[in-house]
Amino acid sequence: MDVLPLRLPTGADLRMALQQAAPAAAFVLAGIGSLSVLKLRLAGAADPTEWQGDFELLTLCGSLSPDGPHLHASVADAEGRVFGGHVAAGCIVRTTAEVLIAVLADWQFNRATDPATGYAELITQRLR
Repeated sequence: MDVLPLRLPTGADLRMALQQAAPAAAFVLAGIGSLSVLKLRLAGAADPTEWQGDFELLTLCGSLSPDGPHLHASVADAEGRVFGGHVAAGCIVRTTAEVLIAVLADWQFNRATDPATGYAELITQRLR
């Protein structure tokens, strides 16, 4: 396992930046920072919800594959209320985001629709 520390600048789309940085197989181990636009798909919801304001990114974790990321985040709003969900495209970095990625060189990750869940679920394959 190798690690890849990233700093995403003001204005970056959190999900898109991680998708572009994604190797063949990786996990986001940690992420902190701030967001000015937050788009999360909440538990059980079909579509993401968008909020604008000042948000602290408390935790970020998930998997990265060439087929796209699967990311979860917890955030706090300006009053300190904490909530979280699936990270959607359109989460915009307010000041910075610091992310640590674990790269798994001997693995290939893909996603395929699972008939049981209806979602594109992770498929792992060891290369060596």
